[in-house]
Amino acid sequence: MAGGSQESHSHIQLSTTYDVFLSFRGEDTRKTFTNNLYTRLCQFGVNTFRDDDELRRGREIASELLKAIQESRISIIIFSENYASSRWCLDELVKIVECKEKTKQLVFPVFYYVDPSEVREQTGNFGKELERHEERFGLEKVETWRSALSEAYQDGIWKILQLIKDIKIPMTYFRPCESRFIQKIIEVILWELNRKYLDVAKYPIGIDSRVKHLYSLLFKRQDDVSFIGIYGAGGIGKTTIAKAIFNQIFQQFEGCCFLANVRAEASKKHDGLVTLQEELLCETLGSTNFIVDNVNSGVDLIKERLGSKKVLIVLDDVDHKSQLEPLAGARDWFGSGSQVIITTRDEILLNTMEVDEKYKATELNNDESLHLFSWHAFENPVPSRDYREISKDIVAYIGGLPSALIAMGSSLFGKHKPVWRSTFDKLKRFPRDEYWRKLR
Repeated sequence: MAGGSQESHSHIQLSTTYDVFLSFRGEDTRKTFTNNLYTRLCQFGVNTFRDDDELRRGREIASELLKAIQESRISIIIFSENYASSRWCLDELVKIVECKEKTKQLVFPVFYYVDPSEVREQTGNFGKELERHEERFGLEKVETWRSALSEAYQDGIWKILQLIKDIKIPMTYFRPCESRFIQKIIEVILWELNRKYLDVAKYPIGIDSRVKHLYSLLFKRQDDVSFIGIYGAGGIGKTTIAKAIFNQIFQQFEGCCFLANVRAEASKKHDGLVTLQEELLCETLGSTNFIVDNVNSGVDLIKERLGSKKVLIVLDDVDHKSQLEPLAGARDWFGSGSQVIITTRDEILLNTMEVDEKYKATELNNDESLHLFSWHAFENPVPSRDYREISKDIVAYIGGLPSALIAMGSSLFGKHKPVWRSTFDKLKRFPRDEYWRKLR
């Protein structure tokens, strides 16, 4: 929706103070790998939190440390041989996993001289240390740590395997190549930090319920490429819904791109589609080096470079098949698990493209409409007492089209009541549908 109340949103992060939080066992890596990684991150302008307190001795994790985790965009967990020996590290890990669930914080595990299977299955030194902890802290506490270790392992699968493959050395013997390993981590972190959340709406009224409905249509085929369509009248909030779902899920993909205003961009000039193809490649691959000569070569590049990648692509405001085919012509253009979301006013277009699921964007209900109008007219979710009745009359006339409610509420902001009455009298001269058409 194009506006709304201050509803809670699962895709919205808490305010962040740090780009990266480093979780590590000081005795293992503080003066070697962690120090080198921290130095390089700072050199690249990445605001990084590193706890310099050497003294643990069984103390409870400090509140300022928990706050630092919560206010970081990314957590890098350096799993070294003795990581699990520290209750402090394990409590950090639990908090990191909690933040991942609540704020979609990105978790980036590094397995430093540790086989990832030891973290996944809690074997080797990890298993021994957890058994020792169980005697002191009890089964319930240790099970919480075990769950966090498994969760962190799952987050790190494709990332760490990709890094090891790129370096072309065995998993547990990368010390001679640590500088290259760190450089690769830096590249991935910088790429992730440059992936920004989209601005959804100043007042996102009604979005949560609609995003929840749309989310239920996604990921039905976990290993397949899915095409999802969002359709509805102009101004109904299709783009806003698409932005909100994009923010909620983009971190689950290896690459992502939100192509806004496809219809307008494609018709701007003779190479409009080529420009969109270049943007699609650059955004999903985190590069600025793609130059597409023509539409056909762009299609070949998209197939070649994205065919093995799990990507999220939103094609916003499409009105013709010719705009879709050069950008997302078929499912086999993209890697397993990819999602392509299309917004359009034309349901028939979605049928032509044989999308897997369709979602119809609907008008706001009466309460949502009044809240949205009030936020823009009064900067408050409800009208002031003197304006309550006329606000209800205006909203009842306009209906649940978000763009119309925003336009009218904004135009009346700060105006005296006679202006409101005059505006409403003029408004009533036009059928609602005609007002909507003029607005569009």
